[in-house]
Order: sequence, then C-alpha cells, then structure tokens
Amino acid sequence: MASGPRLHSGIRVRVPAKVNLELRVGPPRADGYHTLATVYQAVSLYDTIEVSPDRAWGIEIGGRTSAGVPGDETNLALRAARLLATECGLERPVRIRIRKEIPVAAGMAGGSADAAGTLLACHRLWGLDLGMERLRELAAGLGSDVPFLLTGGTAVGTGRGERVAPAVSRGTYHWVFALAEDGLSTPAVYAECDRLRDGAMPTEPLASKELLAALSFGNAEALAAVLGNDLQPAALSLRPALATVLEAGISFGALAGIVSGSGPTLAFLARDAEAAIDLAVSLAASGTAGDVRKATGPAVVGRLEAVARH
Repeated sequence: MASGPRLHSGIRVRVPAKVNLELRVGPPRADGYHTLATVYQAVSLYDTIEVSPDRAWGIEIGGRTSAGVPGDETNLALRAARLLATECGLERPVRIRIRKEIPVAAGMAGGSADAAGTLLACHRLWGLDLGMERLRELAAGLGSDVPFLLTGGTAVGTGRGERVAPAVSRGTYHWVFALAEDGLSTPAVYAECDRLRDGAMPTEPLASKELLAALSFGNAEALAAVLGNDLQPAALSLRPALATVLEAGISFGALAGIVSGSGPTLAFLARDAEAAIDLAVSLAASGTAGDVRKATGPAVVGRLEAVARH
C-alpha cells in the first residue's frame, strides 16, 4: 500500500502584545540607546507563530495586520531563528509562519513578540535545553522588548528595557487601544524627546513605587492615576492629532489614556469590561481613531503546541 504524504511536525505558540504602563527615559548611552525604567504589561492581542522543518530558511506572513511586515531576511523572527541556530551550532532550516493580529509599528512590540515566539518554538522544535536566562540573553540581542515577551505577564524593565524582573499584579485590567493609520519611527520619537529636553540631562530613571503598589492591589483607578510615559510629549509633537484622540477617550469615560511605548497607539484604561465595551464603541463611532481594539491584561505566552503539516 502506498504511503501517504509525509508529515512534518512543527511547533505553534501565541505571543501577546505589550503596553508600557510606565516608561521613564533617562540619559542617552554610548551605544545609542537610552537608559530606561519601564513597567510592561502583556495584553490579549496575539500573533501566532508556527515553525516547522524545511529544506531552506523561509518565512510567511498573514493575518489581519500583515501589511508592510517584511517577509525576507530582515524580519526579526527569521533573525531570531538563525541566531538560535548559530548559538547552538545547528544547520536545521525552518519555515516560520506568522499570523499577525498585533498592530504593526504601533508601540505594541509586534515584531518583538514574533521574535520571542520564534525563539521559544525553535528551542522546543530542536530539543534544546538552554534555560530561560540564556534565552533572555539571546533575546536581548534582538531587541529591548523581546526578553519580556518570552513570558509576558507584568514586569519591570531596566537597562534599555531588556533586563526584566516580574512584578506583582493582581486582578484583570481592561484596555481599549486606539490605533493610528500610520506608524511612528521609534528612533525619531526618542530623538524628539531629546530635542524637547533642550539639553537638560535627566536623572537615572526608576519605576514608581506608586504604580507598583497600584498593581499589587489590583486597583484600576489607582493605576490610572499613575500611568506615565516620558515619550508621550515627543509622540504628540510629531503627531499632534493624537492629542484629539486622547481627549476623546477621556470624554468617553476612560479612567486614563496614554501613548503606548513610542506610539502612535493610544492605550485607554477602562473601569471594567462593560466600560471597555462602551468606550470602544464610542471611539469607533467618533471616527477619531483608525481602528479600535479591546484587550485585557496581564496576558501570558500561550502553550507550545505540536502541529503536523503535510
């Protein structure tokens, strides 16, 4: 009897987006980055990553937010797979399939999520045992947000954001994200932040005790009062229309609104699930945002699942 088509086993994982509850920007460093203190929270907008053995390295991009994502060697996920292979002395090409739902160039770390998911999936596919600490070191070489997105949850980031430590976070937080139609360049936002400071040298940043306390109590109102982003003035300077969206979100009942990371996405914290629905409907109906998404946090990286592919 003839055998059927050969099955190639692969690994699939869902990886969340992030929002910076607080982003404090210190002085520029010699390597061109800035010293940061940030509090990350992963939220329930996910990209799905699948890796499977192949004859040559390759990547396929699909999904709701795939437009503009590179499908070549510059893609951070493919770079992550090659980095891990080089680190372990392997030559086992994989095909990476990414289904994107995280907004692109939106300050929500979609590319970093893809890289983190690829590291985890390839690590499992190849039967490696590097340990999470070594994976974080490799992830840090790919981008500042990648180490956090290996696990998700809520964490404090220091250095340039790549050194992460878990933070206590109780309860569920309800977010509404107002997306812009065009992205903002992260380097441009940091450069504008430096320009607006007009030569004033900031002190070394620290995560605020008040914000960490609000998270530990699970109090959305208290958290709303202490959200902060040192890049927000720069993002608003480069994209003044964002101020109108911020005002609209507050007028529609958000507890607080903040630029997510380097923008241009705006993150609104709602009192509860019902308030988030009302806020999302109002923002969408107002036409002030290009797209509106609801999500909850903290979210975590999904389970690594084996898949079979013909």
